[in-house]
Amino acid sequence: MADVDAPAPADAEETPIEMPPEIEKLFGVPVTHSVAGQVVLHPSRAELIAVIKEMRTAGYWQCLDLAAVDYLSHPDRSDLPFGVEPERFEIVVLLINHSEGLRARLRVQIPESDPTCPSLFTIHPGTEAPEREAFDLMGISFDGHPDMTRILMPDGWDGHPLRKDYAIGRIPVQFKAASS
Repeated sequence: MADVDAPAPADAEETPIEMPPEIEKLFGVPVTHSVAGQVVLHPSRAELIAVIKEMRTAGYWQCLDLAAVDYLSHPDRSDLPFGVEPERFEIVVLLINHSEGLRARLRVQIPESDPTCPSLFTIHPGTEAPEREAFDLMGISFDGHPDMTRILMPDGWDGHPLRKDYAIGRIPVQFKAASS
């Protein structure tokens, strides 16, 4: 999961880049630019699957990563383009086009009141485990996922430990030291 509190590298700047033609034609999805010339798209949850399919057609065959972010402590962030409303959670998907040497990042806003997102599993089967991790640790469910169960925490665990409002407490030790 991403750490939004980590500072950007000193040499990192937001610099305009020329958008690849296949990105420019993506039916009005807000596009911005990012550090190191990486294209960043901001589809809504409803647009996500169509954008992923279009990206695949444009040569972005591999999903490198899928992560969840909790912006609880940054509700008024200003890094989103006009028309994209910030939500508490965000799903970040990183795609790569190997033949052109291009990467694209998709940032999907997920509301706290309905923490669900369409699953990318049917298009990118490698997202099976990262989607389960986002579910387990952040509480974001993926519609259409084949096995939306916990992957890291015990089945009976209450809550989602990477949420910023999750109470940090004492975890009871579940073993005893041998007596001498």
